[in-house]
Amino acid sequence: MKIKYLSSASVLIQDEDSKLLTDPWFVDGEFYGSWCHYPPCTVNTNDLENIDGIYISHIHPDHFSVKTLEKMNKSIPIFIHKFHADFLKNAITRLGFNVIEVEHDQRVNIKNNLNIRILAADNCDPELCLKYFGCGIAEKTFGSTTIDTLSAIDNGEQVIINTNDCPISIAETSALKLKNYYKKINFLLFGYSSATAYPQCFHLNSDELQNSQQEIVKNFLSQGELYINLFNPNFFMPFAGRYVLGGKKFILEKHRAEIELEDALEYYLNSPKINQKCNKGIILNQDSTFDLDTERLDHDYIAVDRDEKNQYIENNLSKRKYDYENDENPTLDEFKEVIPQCYERYESKRNNLQFSTATPILIHLPENQMLLLRSDGISPEIISQNEKNKFKKFLIIKTDYRLLLRLMRGPKFAHWNNAEIGSHLEFIRNPNVYERGLFYCLNFFHR
Repeated sequence: MKIKYLSSASVLIQDEDSKLLTDPWFVDGEFYGSWCHYPPCTVNTNDLENIDGIYISHIHPDHFSVKTLEKMNKSIPIFIHKFHADFLKNAITRLGFNVIEVEHDQRVNIKNNLNIRILAADNCDPELCLKYFGCGIAEKTFGSTTIDTLSAIDNGEQVIINTNDCPISIAETSALKLKNYYKKINFLLFGYSSATAYPQCFHLNSDELQNSQQEIVKNFLSQGELYINLFNPNFFMPFAGRYVLGGKKFILEKHRAEIELEDALEYYLNSPKINQKCNKGIILNQDSTFDLDTERLDHDYIAVDRDEKNQYIENNLSKRKYDYENDENPTLDEFKEVIPQCYERYESKRNNLQFSTATPILIHLPENQMLLLRSDGISPEIISQNEKNKFKKFLIIKTDYRLLLRLMRGPKFAHWNNAEIGSHLEFIRNPNVYERGLFYCLNFFHR
């Protein structure tokens, strides 16, 4: 088998004349326009015609990229986990693809000797992955959902494990199953960074910012160590979650808790927790290939020039427009119209979860107003932004009003989770403590 790296979590796995593509994201501007590639992605979807299958791990746009799939051959079957809800299946079907739902832990054939086994993560907990809003669009119970998946791709002799975005802490049971199925893992793919709004979208002092960055980076690098030690692969490669911010949010790029891919590899190559003789680490440039049979790269890795990267972001990507920036600026009356329906859904979810808190949510509105959203049964109200000073505890949210109206109109227009991951939301909270229920319920603040 051969592995060609394309972008982020996208690789092309080939066994003789059989090909499987994973999580294709090649078009800049996912997450409503803010997520872009660096180095720039040069993959041409027209060159991917002879693909026998596509594996999409989960619904987040850097894995399920609508903007990319719209450009691809609709005759290629797409393999996904059979989730309890049909959110991903329906979204792919609307694009014109044939969806093959794979039962949890079932091994299915792609073509000839190439097979895939897909397992759902056990417990997608935002406190572990730091996606503050969680994945409420998919969640059926408070604290658990199956949205992320991991997979094993094999040809009967060689095995590739792909954990993409799954921290081992939310996928341990499934990972252990894969470990027990296969005597030897030839290649391991795992994420090395966190796609989170924290800390760059939160108001923090310099010490809090620096400490948060270091803690998050350390946590996700350690997840890789745990995966390597569990699977004991011949070779491993950190990948997935690799992006830069474009548009007006490009100024937040320097505050993100992410290191360069080559820095991640250096960490693993020097880690005393990894058996360096048995577990060999590699990384690949775009369109570079690793051959599992010969155990050789076709090209040596070329590190990112950091000055060129910063110039590219500032001179090119910063000028990109977000999807919602072509909308008309909404009026206060437009928000007043949808607030009652939004609150009804929010309150229904809050009561269902039996969640309450004294921490109010304050959302910036036009005309120097704010929406005061409580979680104690008291109806929302609109107050002046000057009144925010009377609250000792609070979660303040600020975003472009055009995006906010989309969020309140419902997931077909925009979803809170994607807006958060895309760094489109600005947060101020006092105290600086994560309240899972508060963020979770806000997922449902839409009509």
